[in-house]
Amino acid sequence: MIDRLAVFGATGDLTARYLLPALAALQEAGHLGGGFQLTGVSREDWSSEQFREWMAAQLDRHGGTYPAGARQALVDGGRYVQADVTNAADLTAAVAGDGPVAVYLALPPALFPRVVTALHEAGLPMGSRVVLEKPFGEDLASARELNELLEDLVPEQAVFRVDHFLAMTTVQNVLGSRLANRVLEPIWNSTHIAEVEITWDETLALEGRAGYYDHVGALKDMIQNHLLQLLCLVAMEPPITLGERDLRDRKVDVLRSVRPLTEYDVVHRTRRARYLAGRIGGHDIPAYVDEEGVRGERRTETFAEVELELDSWRWAGTTFRLRSGKALKEDRKEVAVRFRAVPHLPFGHGGEALPNVLRFQLEPEGLILDLTGIGSQAHELTPLSLTAGMEPPDLPAYGRLLLDVLHGDPALSIRGDEAQEAWRVLEPVLDAWEKDLVPLEEYPAGSDGPQPPSPYEDGLQRREDLLHEPAAPPDDV
Repeated sequence: MIDRLAVFGATGDLTARYLLPALAALQEAGHLGGGFQLTGVSREDWSSEQFREWMAAQLDRHGGTYPAGARQALVDGGRYVQADVTNAADLTAAVAGDGPVAVYLALPPALFPRVVTALHEAGLPMGSRVVLEKPFGEDLASARELNELLEDLVPEQAVFRVDHFLAMTTVQNVLGSRLANRVLEPIWNSTHIAEVEITWDETLALEGRAGYYDHVGALKDMIQNHLLQLLCLVAMEPPITLGERDLRDRKVDVLRSVRPLTEYDVVHRTRRARYLAGRIGGHDIPAYVDEEGVRGERRTETFAEVELELDSWRWAGTTFRLRSGKALKEDRKEVAVRFRAVPHLPFGHGGEALPNVLRFQLEPEGLILDLTGIGSQAHELTPLSLTAGMEPPDLPAYGRLLLDVLHGDPALSIRGDEAQEAWRVLEPVLDAWEKDLVPLEEYPAGSDGPQPPSPYEDGLQRREDLLHEPAAPPDDV
């Protein structure tokens, strides 16, 4: 186990809200040895004592549920190095020490290539590991370039492209429920399942994240990584083991099976929108374009929806709908597996036999199975719901990810080819949206999102106009 963690960008929100509480959870559970050291690396002109004071304040604020002794032990092992993370000389001092180090890039993704290049020049101790937050790259070409840079720095098994969704207990339960219950696996296919809807709707608006969010939007922030990972767990073939090779091979198989989207598909099967002013929970929410730090000309979407199909024996004919939005009426974070309706009702009861739905609720955690039965009136069909509560996880998601990093278990991280396949799936969407083939709709904050579409007449016309534009004259020779 590695007992040194260097966090680049250590004074940011990710460290304060997630990494420090996760480390406190590991400390309390006895997963960190007495010699564990956290090195914070950032641009601020701080001393190690100032960094430890900041750590203590953030742990009080975001990790107050953990015992004071665990928090103090973590703080006592903290040190700080002021550095330009793109400068090799600065990074030499930041990673110096005895034995290997896990380097966590809690930085804007646009910096990753420069930081990895600087790390390569600075050199890492043998056995070190590198951790990168999503999104991994900004498109397929940049993801491929970043993979090549990392390949020259450390072995693939020492690269942790982390997605904390994979460490959530409820997300892992999607796979657990499939594979541990004989009643589900025989019907886990397109013969019985009509649609899978993977949703991450939030009442949360921008909340001061314009510096990051306005450059990525809902598609890159949520669908390209988190929701595609959920798609993989729902649709993958049963792996032989849950080891890093078997599990990740099956996930890559799913991404490779996604039917490539044409421009016509993108126009008809994707949506994008951004929120207008409105009210959520009694609070006034400004329009997205009026949020501090937002540049309206970027046309960044706060709502994205994509329909995908898989070309495989198991899933031909099933629709997978991935959707995420901000500033919506209510939080809805779930994987809903919608089964096909029964072909015939052999009795004359009243009411409607709704299709069965198995819901994996992600936040809050839960499992719901929607059925149809006979209610209080003998001749009336009525909806029934079977609900299962879940015990809270022993570690937060980031705690599980950090533990895997320190122990060197990459099963829940994203492999290089997997990261590239995820970009391949959505690159046609990015290209078509860049051409403005799909209109940027609007919805009031606090609503259910953009209204159900008429079949995108505006987008279709734009596409037709584009396809019939005269070709540009050739350059003069």
